[in-house]
Amino acid sequence: MIPAVRALARAAMAARPVPLADVRARAGLLAPSDRSYLVPVEVFTAVTAELTDRRRPGGAFVALCHNGRRWFRCRSVYYDTPDLRSFHDHRLGRRMRYTIRETVCEDTGERQFEIELTGRRGAPVTHRRPLLPGDAALDPAPRDFLASVLDGSYGLAPPDGLGRVLETDCTRATLVADGQRLTCDAALHCRDVATGRTVRAEGGLVLVRTRTRTAGRPGEADRLLDDHGVRAAEFTPYCGGLSALRPELTADPSRRVIRTVFPAAG
Repeated sequence: MIPAVRALARAAMAARPVPLADVRARAGLLAPSDRSYLVPVEVFTAVTAELTDRRRPGGAFVALCHNGRRWFRCRSVYYDTPDLRSFHDHRLGRRMRYTIRETVCEDTGERQFEIELTGRRGAPVTHRRPLLPGDAALDPAPRDFLASVLDGSYGLAPPDGLGRVLETDCTRATLVADGQRLTCDAALHCRDVATGRTVRAEGGLVLVRTRTRTAGRPGEADRLLDDHGVRAAEFTPYCGGLSALRPELTADPSRRVIRTVFPAAG
């Protein structure tokens, strides 16, 4: 087993299992603060051991569980314009930027059409619409949903020429406490739809995304990671994966993070 997957599975098994409804109630993010980290497995193991300790003051973090499973294979398809407008808007840090994707949990069959926007203080805000069996992400109903979200949030029309650009899959576990959530991904694999090229993440890294209820204020996981010398990193699966597969898209200052996640890239 890949070391990062093994560490993720052990962390999830150490936590008390709870259903999705409980996870959503506990996370209850009113003004989310969002940070991403590239965490070595040794640090991830130490941090999650503290967070899931049943003796933790205020209560231990719990793990999302569905049909007895506490970690899941998740697949995403990212959509963009022919000139990669979404990718470049994120790379340049533009204020009104967004990511369009379809997400599938292979172990539950759940499919969602998602638009992730940039909210106050740069924190992401995700709008979701379930996809039923047989639905395509760019069918009329999801397109209408996209148009409504972009118009209501940014006053923008949906972009023309959307198509599949990047496919990703990973193993994911979710840990939550009141007002805090950790999304933990291991074994990230990315495929460029246009070329068929693929790249795999470093097997000794867990990609951790933290969210807290209070914007701008770190949660306990953020503080523990900082204590271990792990700092927040500018990384998303879409921009990071596409940059690894198409090195010409990204300037040198961003290459260090890309090479950390994808040592074989470029």
